[in-house]
Order: sequence, then C-alpha cells, then structure tokens
Amino acid sequence: MEKVNEVLVTLRRIIRATDLYSKQLAKNTGLTSPQMLLLQILRNKGQQTVGVLAKEMSLSQATVTTILDRLEKKALIIRERSTSDRRKVQVDVTDSAVEILKDAPLPLQYQFTQQFNDLQEWEQLMMISSLSRIAQMMDAQHIDAAPVLDVGTLDR
Repeated sequence: MEKVNEVLVTLRRIIRATDLYSKQLAKNTGLTSPQMLLLQILRNKGQQTVGVLAKEMSLSQATVTTILDRLEKKALIIRERSTSDRRKVQVDVTDSAVEILKDAPLPLQYQFTQQFNDLQEWEQLMMISSLSRIAQMMDAQHIDAAPVLDVGTLDR
C-alpha cells in the first residue's frame, strides 16, 4: 500500500502545481492555459483555420471552437471567412491579445519541456510509458487533452 500512496501523492502534487499555476495565470491575464496556448500559436504562426489549430493543440475542432468563442467574447481574436473558400474561417489575434502575451508568464510546461529534452531517450520513453499506463489505469486514455498543463475543462 505504501507504493500506491507514493504514486497517488506524486499525482496529487502534479495536479496541485498545475492548479496553482492555472489560478495565477487566470489572476494575471484572465486566461486559461489552453486559451493562452491558442493565442501563442496564432501570434507565432499567423492566421490559421480552426482545423489547423485543433491539430496543433491535439484537441477536437469542437473544443477549439468553444475556446475561440470565449476568446472572441474578450475581443482577443477575430474570425474572417476565407476569400478563396467561403467554407473556411480564418482566425487571428487582435492587438489586445498581443499585448496580453507580452506580459504573460511562461507556460508551466516550459521548464518541464527543457528538462525533459535533457533526459536520455530511454528515460523519456520510460516516463511516457509509465504515464500512459497510469492514464489507462485511470480510464483516462480517451480524454481529449492538449499538451498544456492545466486543470478543469479546456473550454472554460
């Protein structure tokens, strides 16, 4: 039972760190991590379609559309119909979003990413395998999730 408790405590620490960061991000910017990631993608890559954004974020188009709806209400993105194909909608950031991104803290996963990339390949694969197994044991392998450390629903 001791090993089980160690795993559960470690998972709880990860969840807690993510929760604290999410609250700090919301307090400082009024945005969630997925909203921030979406804005960063648009800023870095320029105008994109919902489908491209969904693929980039590893989320469904419906989830991305909901995130975009919330960003549009905050006047942080604009949507325009493509002139070449009226079925496609192009999304871009507004000047307000660019200003928010200038002062935004680094994503929580930034430090993790740097340290993970410094690991040997066998260590990376071991971590991926272990975490995948944990997700399966928690019946979470089919949950829609972006490569963003955040808690709660992605479209809040």
